[in-house]
Amino acid sequence: MEKKSYRIGTIGGDGVGPECIREGVKVLKAVGEKHNIKFDFIEYDFSGERYLKTGELLPDSAIEEFKRLDAIYFGAIGHPGVKPGILEHGILLKIRFSLQQYINLRPVKLYPNVWTPIKDKLPEDIDFVVIRENTEGLYSGVGGNFRKGTEDEIAIEIDLNTYKGVKRCIEFAYEYTLKRNKKRKLTLVDKANVLIHGHDLWERVFDEVGKKYPTVEKDHAYVDACCMWMVKNPEWFDVIVTCNMFGDIITDLGAMIQGGLGVAAGGNINPQPGGVSMFEPIHGSAPKYAGKNVINPIATILAGKLMLDVLGEVDAGNSVEEAVIKAITSGRIKNMEAGKMGLTTAEVGDLIASYI
Repeated sequence: MEKKSYRIGTIGGDGVGPECIREGVKVLKAVGEKHNIKFDFIEYDFSGERYLKTGELLPDSAIEEFKRLDAIYFGAIGHPGVKPGILEHGILLKIRFSLQQYINLRPVKLYPNVWTPIKDKLPEDIDFVVIRENTEGLYSGVGGNFRKGTEDEIAIEIDLNTYKGVKRCIEFAYEYTLKRNKKRKLTLVDKANVLIHGHDLWERVFDEVGKKYPTVEKDHAYVDACCMWMVKNPEWFDVIVTCNMFGDIITDLGAMIQGGLGVAAGGNINPQPGGVSMFEPIHGSAPKYAGKNVINPIATILAGKLMLDVLGEVDAGNSVEEAVIKAITSGRIKNMEAGKMGLTTAEVGDLIASYI
């Protein structure tokens, strides 16, 4: 039987990113052997280090190359020598916006033998998904400064919500809730009681689209209440859909209740036919751990699982997740925190690859 083949662009980025991507690629190669899948990895060096040497962030020619890939596997961005915001906007957000990755997909799942700060909660209690609109809202970059640097300065940031952008995100969320087929419950998270224009649009579109999904239970929570319930009763949630800013915030809370940034992975999805999606761990570049072989690569490995799912290789994705669970419950990994695992970064990757 001929192997399926995928062209995957890898961007290690900064700090611990290259180390984590190395282990993710190791696991993907192992799962490829098991499931008869061929991966052609194309490595790119876009990073803070490259920017400091060349002054170049991410040229338009690279975006055109990315469009010919099947997916992008991303490590981390952030360099202590580069002012915050430059790399994030010039590389990460440019990829998301240019490739129309308008869905951010964030599973919040507690695995066995992983500590959570939420008392008395078990893996069956913390298992939900946050779907975040990824290209509009306060991250659209619409705004400006007037009389900048003076005592009369005015700074404006526009929360941009379009009917088209909101609808396609909500439609994806309803479809995902059906496909996930667990509680079949979709919760809209907004702040429409205060943000009475843009978030009223979210509520109206949620109700409009929901009429086509009679088997999905519709739920609603304001974002402040959502944060409270995520801590008190995370088992209430199945799928959450929300705007860009709120999604960014609550998914970091989600990462903590699932055991920390060492296990939190996400995908930036273009669901359209031929769309190119990007997959990454939630943690940053953590420069203080860079090159020490102590960072936890599990979040990056689970981002690889998400990539396989979106590529349609669900069985292969399940193999990765099962191998991660075996590694976590083996007793050999003592802690999810960097430097406390009891194994090196490479040893964790070897262990998970061996369970494939």
